[in-house]
Amino acid sequence: MDFANKIIHGDCEAVLKGFPDNSIDLIFTSPPYADRRQKTYGGVKPSDYVDWFLPKAEQFLRVLRPTGTFILNIKERVVDGEKHIYVIELILKMRQQGWLWTEEFVWHKKNSYPGKWPNRFRDNWERLLQFNKQKKFNMYQEAVVVPIGDWAKDRLANLSETDKIRDESKVGSGFGKNVSNWLGRDKVYPTNVIHMATECANKNHSATFPIDLPAWFIKLFTKEGDIVLDPFVGSGTTALAAIQLGRKHVGIDINKGYIELAGKRITETQIRLPIIAEAPEEMYSTLN
Repeated sequence: MDFANKIIHGDCEAVLKGFPDNSIDLIFTSPPYADRRQKTYGGVKPSDYVDWFLPKAEQFLRVLRPTGTFILNIKERVVDGEKHIYVIELILKMRQQGWLWTEEFVWHKKNSYPGKWPNRFRDNWERLLQFNKQKKFNMYQEAVVVPIGDWAKDRLANLSETDKIRDESKVGSGFGKNVSNWLGRDKVYPTNVIHMATECANKNHSATFPIDLPAWFIKLFTKEGDIVLDPFVGSGTTALAAIQLGRKHVGIDINKGYIELAGKRITETQIRLPIIAEAPEEMYSTLN
């Protein structure tokens, strides 16, 4: 099966069974959260979510290259006045399945509007869980460096002697840093908190994330020509990011309306970026 640069209609668990082992470099996806978007995905109860997701994760594990990465955008929900633990349960079960839970990123939604409930405030962040098949995986940290910031002007101007060595913390925490490592640099590595506004322009999907979000992870974990999979592709944002960055894309979704929407957005992007990616001969594939 030639699956590169395709948007495929079908259930990802069934569709991926036709994919070869170790064929995907990055999986970036945001599946429907528990009991949400019932009109489009049917809704999965929090108590059933782990059993629903694990067979899909088994296929993700099989198709991902040993050096690849799986980024899962997921969030808890409140049930009977408390946070349900289905995300925690899923992490534990995925570890039993063979995944390594290697990192957790936090997406801070800079433009979330205010809100209040009787016993809590509005969330303005979401989890992005990183899973891998092995300890050594492809990671291109220089691709996501950020400006060093104004703090460096004063902090690096007059370094003490302890700033020039890996000075141990005075409180005995065991941590230390060599501040002089940042002399002469205008870019530094980011933290695992990603500050990005939510998507406001796409009104045709109930839970669209900004294109900069998958783009950031695509740059961090892949190089040009690698294959990026979104098994819950929705409106195609991950595929669009992959195209713009010169990667190959694969999208799967059970909702045919979203498949058509994603295909339209991708076609329009490819028209604007003809040098980066040519339109595939067959934009839509259906696996029954």
